[in-house]
Amino acid sequence: MRRFAVLLSFFALAASCSPVSAQDQVKGKLPPSKIEQAERHAGGKSVFDDPLGGIVVNRTVTVLGHDFYQYFSTYWREKDISSTFSISIHERPSARFGSEIWVQFRRKRMFHTFLPPARAAVKEISAMAVEMVYQNIADSEVERLLTHNPDLGPEEM
Repeated sequence: MRRFAVLLSFFALAASCSPVSAQDQVKGKLPPSKIEQAERHAGGKSVFDDPLGGIVVNRTVTVLGHDFYQYFSTYWREKDISSTFSISIHERPSARFGSEIWVQFRRKRMFHTFLPPARAAVKEISAMAVEMVYQNIADSEVERLLTHNPDLGPEEM
């Protein structure tokens, strides 16, 4: 009889200390998990999203290249897509041709040009480069999502 009383009191205690509130029991919902709370706190972003998305890597070496990087990254941050994709800006200086600049996304060149030695045109070139890179990344992503061939790798298309 004593065991029965102990078990009965244990079940009564367990029922009163349920982690699900009475409101959640009525609605049939479970309380939010820690992951859901973190996602809600992060403003809708998933905790499993790439934390390094949206980085613009600077691989330039000259003043002209740094100017291009500064203007490009400023214009790039104004785009909606900028926080999604990570890109890198590379430079190869040349005494004869100025600087060779290219922008890479997923090891593919999205933009490639030679900057003239005069720094006056860098701002306009970087604005055009942002538009071209934006369009090329969008086209690349559409192609990547729509093309699936088991015989070829994604870089072979």
